[in-house]
Amino acid sequence: MSINQIVDVLKKQQATFVLLLCHKSADADAVCAAYALQGLLKRFLPELVIEIGAPQGINKPTKLLLENLPIAVTLKPNIESASVLFLIDMNTVEQLDEIADQLKASNAPLLIIDHHAPNPDTEQTCDFCLINEQAAATCEIIYDLYQQAGVQLALNEAKALFTGIAFDTRHFALGDSDTFRIAGGLVNVGVDACALLNLFSNPIDNSERLAKLKACKRAKIVKNGEWLIALSHVSAYEASAAKSLVDLGAHVAAVAGKKVGKLEVRLRCNRDFAEKTGIHLGKDISMPLGELLGGVGGGHAMAAGVNAKGEVTVALNMCLKLLKEKISSNV
Repeated sequence: MSINQIVDVLKKQQATFVLLLCHKSADADAVCAAYALQGLLKRFLPELVIEIGAPQGINKPTKLLLENLPIAVTLKPNIESASVLFLIDMNTVEQLDEIADQLKASNAPLLIIDHHAPNPDTEQTCDFCLINEQAAATCEIIYDLYQQAGVQLALNEAKALFTGIAFDTRHFALGDSDTFRIAGGLVNVGVDACALLNLFSNPIDNSERLAKLKACKRAKIVKNGEWLIALSHVSAYEASAAKSLVDLGAHVAAVAGKKVGKLEVRLRCNRDFAEKTGIHLGKDISMPLGELLGGVGGGHAMAAGVNAKGEVTVALNMCLKLLKEKISSNV
């Protein structure tokens, strides 16, 4: 799907109000991609009202981002009034939990722009999809839309895209040649890479430190062939905790947590595990695990998650079973 096709959808709908929706606990990649897309669409349709919505909030680093870039995010978007709805950096409406029903009931066209493995329901639910699994961040997809359109990025748009990519690639540790091509293009626009990276490299607070330490203390380590699998549970910062377990030596980690009856599982692995086993955590583990738990899962090859219902112990056991099966079948 090209920028011209997107604009054609908006014109066909005679759109007056468009919502760019970000996923639960929206991160920098989602919010920054939405901000840059907002600017691009305004170049074509300057009278169009475009809002960025995060109905289930934004994460802590993104709050710092909003203090340093002119990005406006509404936490109570008016879904019913939207002429066209976009899902940014998510591959299914189910990631918005109770908001999903409102989206399904809406008559407005639904467009997805994302870099995660597509959910099987995506094509049935959405009118248009722009999904590039090879992109390291959704911000990379938006950058390429600017290139297609021949539109020059404003400095704040370039800063936003650079920041979103930096966050999703762990400060470029997970980037590929396209990532560095794009980063170079953004620097050429005027982005001060060192200044931005330093600005958003804020130290973690004690609550996150405690979650990571508790995850390590509670971790169950399972050896499967040459691979070390770490399983643990905390009540917050599951993704950060899973990353910490991998940083400490696990090849793959799954950390679960339960909040107000909702279950979350976050998975991380190192590059060696992903390349040698051929396991894609998003497609091979999180998606089936989400279905088994009556929820939804997805993500990248080395970072994925599940939002569902159920018990922590059951979820971790199911996750371990899936990992063992996939490792065995890929030997």
